[in-house]
Amino acid sequence: MTAFFQSLGMSYDWAWLVATVCGILLIALPLMLGVAMIIYADRKIWAAMALRRGPNVVGPWGLLQSFADGLKVMLQETIIPSASNKGLFLIAPIVTFTVALMAWAVIPFNSGAILADINVGLLYVLAISSLGVYGVVIAGWSSNSKYPFFSAMRASAQMISYEVSIGFILICVVLWAGSFNLNDIVQGQKGHVFGILNGYVFNPLLFPMWVLFLISGMAETARAPFDLTEAESELVAGYQTEYSSMAFALYWLGEYANVLLMCALNAVLFWGGYLPPVDWAPLYYVPGVVWLLLKILFFFFVFSWVKATVPRFRYDQLMRLGWKIFLPMSLLFVVLVSGYLMLTRYAV
Repeated sequence: MTAFFQSLGMSYDWAWLVATVCGILLIALPLMLGVAMIIYADRKIWAAMALRRGPNVVGPWGLLQSFADGLKVMLQETIIPSASNKGLFLIAPIVTFTVALMAWAVIPFNSGAILADINVGLLYVLAISSLGVYGVVIAGWSSNSKYPFFSAMRASAQMISYEVSIGFILICVVLWAGSFNLNDIVQGQKGHVFGILNGYVFNPLLFPMWVLFLISGMAETARAPFDLTEAESELVAGYQTEYSSMAFALYWLGEYANVLLMCALNAVLFWGGYLPPVDWAPLYYVPGVVWLLLKILFFFFVFSWVKATVPRFRYDQLMRLGWKIFLPMSLLFVVLVSGYLMLTRYAV
């Protein structure tokens, strides 16, 4: 894209700047539209599983309900508690929303269609996603209210606990792919099993890691049944209890952007990303971004399905699952995967 703008007579510096801004907008704007639509889809899936109708009034089939809700919160008054730390109180939702968007910079939408094709893309995603806890903790502390503060403490413990397991799961993928670059990881899944199937998920050593990653992703994004940070029975609405208007909406948008990111990472790391499920030439005529979008939508349906059907965990169960089951299992599979590769791929 930089070369295109240079061909219009721009200098390299200006061409790079304009190309980068255009690339950011090409990701951020469709993502924001997608978030609005998946909120609608989420509500429709819950309604169908509870034998209800869901949104069906605003626009055809209720498609404009999310936009009506967004307009409503924009027109509401922003209320700042008098005893809060006002600066941090306003910065917290901005941090959460911004961090949720930044991780998409290294997601490959097709071969070569990636905003920042860096060699340490997976480390970048892990680092950026870890920053999300700051927006939650700052919100809970700056509200100067006990329920948001309790929720922030829960959220920090929960997110840190499952990030440890996610880190070891990603080590297994990196060991097998031999790269931290997400595009290389996707290309490494081409014809991975019998030269036919695209995806590490079909590998017996990596399939359990995908199951752990899927569940850990739900816990990392505080989705049900792991939404202990917003448990209405004891924490009202959690860390965002004192927020209103667009500040509340930013948390809502950031949460769904993180859910979409986890769905995209499931597709990219284990299900072949923009590759078709089967390494068959006619399937490659379908654009890679379409395959990636279909996989993201499938995983989002799984997230919604679980939220609509699985009861909420107790907090002690949540912590036990992370520290006593997922962490030992992920450590064990790091040993198994590395041992297998040493015996086969790197054997002298």
